[in-house]
Amino acid sequence: MGIPVFILAGLLVHFVFLASIFDIYFSSPLVHGMTPQQTPLPPPAKRLVLFVADGLRADSLFELNSNNTPQAPYLRAILENNGSWGISHTRVPTESRPGHVALIAGFYEDVSAVAKGWKENPVEFDSVFNESKYTWSWGSPDILPMFAKGATGDHVYTFCYTAESEDFGAQDATKLDTWVFDHVKSFFNSSRSNQTLFSALNEEKVVLFLHLLGIDTNGHAHRPYSKEYKENIRKVDEGVKEIVSMLESFYGNDGKTAYILTSDHGMTDWGSHGAGHPSETLTPLIAWGAGVNYPQKVTSQLFEDNFLKEWKLENLKRMDVNQADIAPLMASLIGVPFPLNSVGTLPLEYLNNSNHFKAESMFTNALQVLEQFKVTKHMVKKKNMSLKKIIAVPLSDSEQINFLKKARVYIQQQKYNEAVSLCKTLINLALEGLSYYHTYDRLFLGLSIALSFVGWTTYVILVIIKTHTNLIKATRNNNKHLLCCCPSICLSFFLLIQTSPWTYYVYCLLPVPIWYAVVRELRVIQDPAANLWSFPIGQSLGFLLICILGIELLVFSFFYRSTLTVGLLVFAGWPVITQLWIQAKRTTLIWTLLCVLLAVFPLMPVVGREPNIPLVVAAGLTTLLISCFSLASFSRSKNKYQSKEDLKVYFYQMFSIALSTYVVSSTHNSLKNKQGLPVFNQIISWTTLASSSALPLLSPTLLFQRLFSILLSLMATYLLLSTGYEALFPLVLSGLMLVWIQMEQEALQHYGLSLKPKLAVFNFAYATDITQFRQLHLDDIRRSFFFVSFCWTLVLNFGCVLLHFGCREFIQP
Repeated sequence: MGIPVFILAGLLVHFVFLASIFDIYFSSPLVHGMTPQQTPLPPPAKRLVLFVADGLRADSLFELNSNNTPQAPYLRAILENNGSWGISHTRVPTESRPGHVALIAGFYEDVSAVAKGWKENPVEFDSVFNESKYTWSWGSPDILPMFAKGATGDHVYTFCYTAESEDFGAQDATKLDTWVFDHVKSFFNSSRSNQTLFSALNEEKVVLFLHLLGIDTNGHAHRPYSKEYKENIRKVDEGVKEIVSMLESFYGNDGKTAYILTSDHGMTDWGSHGAGHPSETLTPLIAWGAGVNYPQKVTSQLFEDNFLKEWKLENLKRMDVNQADIAPLMASLIGVPFPLNSVGTLPLEYLNNSNHFKAESMFTNALQVLEQFKVTKHMVKKKNMSLKKIIAVPLSDSEQINFLKKARVYIQQQKYNEAVSLCKTLINLALEGLSYYHTYDRLFLGLSIALSFVGWTTYVILVIIKTHTNLIKATRNNNKHLLCCCPSICLSFFLLIQTSPWTYYVYCLLPVPIWYAVVRELRVIQDPAANLWSFPIGQSLGFLLICILGIELLVFSFFYRSTLTVGLLVFAGWPVITQLWIQAKRTTLIWTLLCVLLAVFPLMPVVGREPNIPLVVAAGLTTLLISCFSLASFSRSKNKYQSKEDLKVYFYQMFSIALSTYVVSSTHNSLKNKQGLPVFNQIISWTTLASSSALPLLSPTLLFQRLFSILLSLMATYLLLSTGYEALFPLVLSGLMLVWIQMEQEALQHYGLSLKPKLAVFNFAYATDITQFRQLHLDDIRRSFFFVSFCWTLVLNFGCVLLHFGCREFIQP
């Protein structure tokens, strides 16, 4: 296989690997074709008001201030005197779109929506809004339209402020919530002079949705323990009080309005969300009004946490729910069909109704979940018609019928508690079946991809041994095409009878040609394998152990960043262990120092720290100082610049670094003073980002001059993303990389593999004759490991910069 064909094959194989991740693991769990299920008894409420305080943590709402006064007096009075309360447990990713879908549609995030940045669902879904007669909603343009888009008919109305209003650097983010409250009041006032609207508002099965983004915005900009965040909670509390008073007056205190206040997700102490920390997954839930239980006094409660004592709510019954359980609760309160794709279980403790109503509602909930299970099961069995007998069937058809008949008999006999218990069991079994059938093909496809990956890795290793070592002898190729044809025909027939999609053919057939290529090249390792016995067993085992430890070190660094520190400290001692320091003492000293400095960065905190802008400014000034010394050194060298254009490139890059340093300091001060993000800073930032990738291509092609230009471009962009110590990381890493080049040249000479070349005259513009490459040496394994380790250190630290910078929160609310 020629080099161009080999590269093309590699790109194609890795494209399939990447696509398979989204196709196998990010497939949508949603199915269609279910029959709507509705509780047959009259509901307790005619209308529902849903307040979602975006980014509100449970502890931020329930905990008392230092003077023992509530953070939200009105809502505290509600849960103590008029309603029920608890904690709503969210799931990862704790972002706004998945959170609202769980609240309103009753199912957890459709992972296939990651391709759209969690902005909207690529598959249409049902929701409480869609099942309502009318829904009016006010709030963010990022949230409201996705529920109106998927609704059938024209009965979901949205009123949004502009996207530009969601500026995290705005003077006062509470205005986002004030806008919602003001527009709701204005809307109801205008309805008094609009008979059509007035009549619609007085219909049954009406939903009013108020999305309050100010708390989330202030949390990102100022963090949850800031006075801005707490003041926003107080504003929301006052706004909810005014809206409730206005609605009760509008409807003549008819006692037919149910209220629910909750949040889509929480927030960490450092102002981010998206992961699974308790501060992100624990959100408040308060329900009151028509059909909702009053506070229940208790003497003791069993919870693993100490929140009840901290919040001084030990005597009020706490009723925790999963976030998806809120959708069936809302549907039950106003008597609309449960959302078709809901996987929530109705929290009966929140209902203030007869036992008969609770049993019928739970029976409806069980029917709704069972409908999804039956449709999903039918789809899988239809796709695997030839394998019906070997498919494990959780919750068979006869078991379903028995469950439903028995539950209906219990209800008719007024054994409501038994009926509720049986329905909950049926729901749990149906949910387990849903998960089983949704992931039915995942193991088979995953093994196929894993087999392809291992095969391709093996093939690449064999090709490297064949082309870059002298370990093999020329042998005749035996083409056994049947090894490839027979498995391909069998797999194709297997997929054909199952009517599998075309992507399944790609994933399942890919291992066949890859392993066929491996088998053809197995002769490559016959001679090396025979020669292994000539090596001392202790030396071979020691080398193998070191390789395994090195790989495990990299694997552990995925979970524990501090593992990289251990690896870098080992790197620092490499010249001493190999006696290389004897011939390069000064270079070894610099290498050791830079390795130790780089080892400090994985130990530094990633998030939860205060910005240190002076450190960023110091990094920018240090870069400029190094640039001046480097330019002076280049000018004194034998390879002087041929034109002034080369100098212009460096001066422009230095000017970009100076501007980046200024932008970081200026932006920090502007946001601190609540003046927003200056337009000039935005222009400079985007210009720097665009030019950084192109400028190194215009720099001189000599080795150190080109690498120096790359460093300047990297620093200009990196400074814009930095808020503290991470600004120094590129300087240390780049310095270490330059020293590494010198160290490897010393190592090549030390092992007698090649003469020490003059790096100063190495030119990227010269064509390289690959036929003149030296043969691989055992030490090249160590070089490869160093290279992968440094790349992973760069990726990991850059990822931490993005995490602290809060890119997720600036991309989406």
